[in-house]
Amino acid sequence: MSPEPSQSPPPSDIQHAAPPTLNHLIGQRAVVSQVKVALEAAYADNSRVCHMLMTGAPGLGKTLLAQIVAKEMAADFNEVLGQSLAQPSDLFGLLLQATDKSVVFVDEADELPAQIQTTLYRAVEERKLFLPQSSSANGAKSIPLADFTLLLASNHEHSLVQPLRDRMKLILRFEQYSEAELRELVHQRAHALHWDVANDVFPMIAARGRGTPRLALRLLEACRRTCRSELGVTVSRRHFNRTCELEGIDALGLDRQEIQLLQILKDAAGAVRLNVLASRMSLPPRTVADVVERHLVQLGLIDKSPEGRRITAKGLSHLRGDDDAE
Repeated sequence: MSPEPSQSPPPSDIQHAAPPTLNHLIGQRAVVSQVKVALEAAYADNSRVCHMLMTGAPGLGKTLLAQIVAKEMAADFNEVLGQSLAQPSDLFGLLLQATDKSVVFVDEADELPAQIQTTLYRAVEERKLFLPQSSSANGAKSIPLADFTLLLASNHEHSLVQPLRDRMKLILRFEQYSEAELRELVHQRAHALHWDVANDVFPMIAARGRGTPRLALRLLEACRRTCRSELGVTVSRRHFNRTCELEGIDALGLDRQEIQLLQILKDAAGAVRLNVLASRMSLPPRTVADVVERHLVQLGLIDKSPEGRRITAKGLSHLRGDDDAE
């Protein structure tokens, strides 16, 4: 049935259906509580919200929270990746366009060069941009800045210089989601998008979401894509199973590369060093260490030691299919 003319059309994609307020945000209860107190204090004082550092693994909702903070404050939102601030002039342009109470969000802030981090924490502390030392007798010159809020997001908070971390009034530590929270989250997003999804699909997606909203939502989107490719209307268990088959996702949500790594360790006589693993998988060592093996370690499927990586009894059991619920 077509919606009534007075109804708003559903959001166009899964990102546009993100929750608009803190009260609609699922999970991260400790983080949400901290931010609510900060926002209420800002309202009471008619001031900007305090500077914040958001830390945690990728895909847990740090960018979404930054956007919600700006919406809750009815403030301008300026977003930039740390990698794009390579020169002082890049930072100057970003900060000079900020207005009072606006939000400046730097994602992947650990990628900021040390020089830029130093300039940034001085700008936050003194609300001034200090230009490079001149040869004139007056020395360094400065430009006043608006009273903006700085939000930083980082997967590796200790890569930030200590003085910059110290200027952040709130440290928000994002945690992995429970399956119940992921189930509620994908249900909320499907409802917002007006997608028809069978109820038994939500817990299956949550079980393979690896505690990460971004991955669970990606799987939800892939399931609907499979459904629509067949001109279907309702996303069913069959569509879910077909999607997992197409994308090589197993009962724990592991992908083909992670399963390949487990198989290499299973076939090895002992510990396998990182460079050997990388060579066998035709991947850079950093990709194996930072991406492929991270979730396997979290699940207890492999162990890391100075000698290398080994598969655990739990990892062997998983390869045998002992924990395959489907």
